[in-house]
Amino acid sequence: MGAQMPWFPDFASAVELVRRQTRAAGQADPVAQYFAALNKGDAHALETVWPGEVVIYDPRAGEVRGHQQLRRFVRRNQSWLAEQHARIETVASTVVGGRAVVELLAHLEGDGRPVAWPVAVVAESPDDRSVVFRSYCSQRPVDGRRHVRPPILKPGDVHPGDVVGRYQAAVDAGDADATVSAFATDGYFREPIGPRSTHRGTPELRSYFTACFSAGGGIGLQHCAVTDDGVRCALEYNCVRWGRHDLPPQAGIGIYERGPDGLMAAARVYDDIEPPVELP
Repeated sequence: MGAQMPWFPDFASAVELVRRQTRAAGQADPVAQYFAALNKGDAHALETVWPGEVVIYDPRAGEVRGHQQLRRFVRRNQSWLAEQHARIETVASTVVGGRAVVELLAHLEGDGRPVAWPVAVVAESPDDRSVVFRSYCSQRPVDGRRHVRPPILKPGDVHPGDVVGRYQAAVDAGDADATVSAFATDGYFREPIGPRSTHRGTPELRSYFTACFSAGGGIGLQHCAVTDDGVRCALEYNCVRWGRHDLPPQAGIGIYERGPDGLMAAARVYDDIEPPVELP
């Protein structure tokens, strides 16, 4: 009579349980899972959590699709992050349904010159086996140049409400007073190139937006997707116009944070658009 091994089914169940728990944890915080893979240079955890299709839209690498390209992308990024002695700080996160928007500040010291590099990452799950990551940033803090970023998303029938909608309408019209009035007294606007380019308070905001609109009008954005949790509204867009200058459509995202008074406490923008005017 053969020996019985009652523990084997239990062992198999335990392995399956761990696998499910790993997938659940990764799906609960996909951006953290994504950056853990980039830091380790190992895509295995991502592939375990998302065994279906993985698509990445990266400003530096372009479109990465499928597990083979994913592994190559993750290895290259790990090497680059290590060279830069990168340290990643989470600024804020906005999660609604199957979409998460996480704002990060990457501290780079690779060439001996400390750089604070703002990056926003959107993670969206079309189903429970697949994921899409869209990263937005300016590359100027890293290599000193701006890069035209083609559209990632198509324009959609999405329109932010309340103060965010009023702000967008004022920016489109090139109305500096109406734009500034959307901000709280101590509210701020941060440019894509980093924390040092932050304009806080009414006088600084008025000076900044007056300069922005000096190219013959406002800034035209095609609205593509909105993620709004009631405190922060993340608007993914394509910029197509700056003043009288038509631009090749360029992808970006703006994060607009409401204060307790219903006005905007902060606006943080992530794109690589070259302004046709000199900004303060």
